[in-house]
Amino acid sequence: YGEKAFEAIGPQKALASLLNSPGNFTAAKLAWVKENEPEIFEKIHKVMLPGDFIAYRLTGELTTTPSALSEGVFWDFEKGAVSSDVMNAFGFNHSLIPEIRDVFTIHGQLTASMAAHLGLKEGVPVAYKSGDQPNNAFSLNVLQPGEVAATAGTSGVVYGVTDKVNYDPLSRVNGFAHVNHTSNSNRIGVLLCINGTGILNSWLKNNFFAGSSYPQMNEEAASISAGSDGLRLYPFGNGAERVLQNKEPGAQLKGLHFNRHQRAHVARAAQEGIVFSLQYGMETMRAMGMELTTVRAGLANMFLSPVFASAFATVTGCSLQLYNTDGAAGAARAAGLGAGIYKSESECFQGMQLLKEVNPDAASASIYKDAYEDWKAGLEF
Repeated sequence: YGEKAFEAIGPQKALASLLNSPGNFTAAKLAWVKENEPEIFEKIHKVMLPGDFIAYRLTGELTTTPSALSEGVFWDFEKGAVSSDVMNAFGFNHSLIPEIRDVFTIHGQLTASMAAHLGLKEGVPVAYKSGDQPNNAFSLNVLQPGEVAATAGTSGVVYGVTDKVNYDPLSRVNGFAHVNHTSNSNRIGVLLCINGTGILNSWLKNNFFAGSSYPQMNEEAASISAGSDGLRLYPFGNGAERVLQNKEPGAQLKGLHFNRHQRAHVARAAQEGIVFSLQYGMETMRAMGMELTTVRAGLANMFLSPVFASAFATVTGCSLQLYNTDGAAGAARAAGLGAGIYKSESECFQGMQLLKEVNPDAASASIYKDAYEDWKAGLEF
């Protein structure tokens, strides 16, 4: 459905206006509903992302934001409005779109019934809503061009902010309106996503390391030298999505030798394979003109592993800064900013501390360079 609309709009026009091919996103999924479940489509009053819907349930008000609409690939960055090209290509009426408001504003107040249900106070303002990765970036104070956020939970993401309305011709990474994007000040979040990150580590724990904890797995990984003695793991067992142009190669383990590789090698190869996948996508971001020199993340999930953190810094050549924050804390700060409790962004981020900085390791740089080139040469999709 997305490819059909992409061709109907015209690839160059679609990319220049939408920053993405419509495939994989809300608009294309809604087109599937329209054709395959018309009785449901006919009942639709408004189309919302989950955050919009939760805010509606809390307040009774139907609103959305340019950031949310861009995540659904409904937003025309050249016109600063809902894309008529997308709506026409899919046969959608503009009446499906709720009232559009800024991200940091009052989207309504908590109703009496919801306040009673939740044990909260009636009238509490809902002053912010965002998708997970723009919110993760906000939580790390990644708001200005050149700043970069990362997360390594179930999936792994690198999210860089630029003021240039730019795109990858193959849509291997995706651009969205960041939470502080305005018509007068472009703030585009360029997102790289690797699906097989923490979920790969979890799978290994359940199937290779039963009875072991994640810290114990990290210790085993650390017992193996950089490069995993030639073992290469490709972490695409949860789908590769856009970074591999929607191909489905599955997860692969290459170079396995029964006489020299043990499960500790697999633990390390998995962490290195995730880092190699992120670097593979970051090459696309750099080709778009983005400078990736410092990356901020919360000290959580796979960044708790010294092997993973060091490999990430060394392979990408970035300084990795790990902070005492997470998405929930970021959303609370953002809500305070939207409600006017904080008067400025600098006040909003008081209390956020740099806990650890990991820089590229010169001793293993050449080993990782060769290992990455070997990994990339074996990538099949």
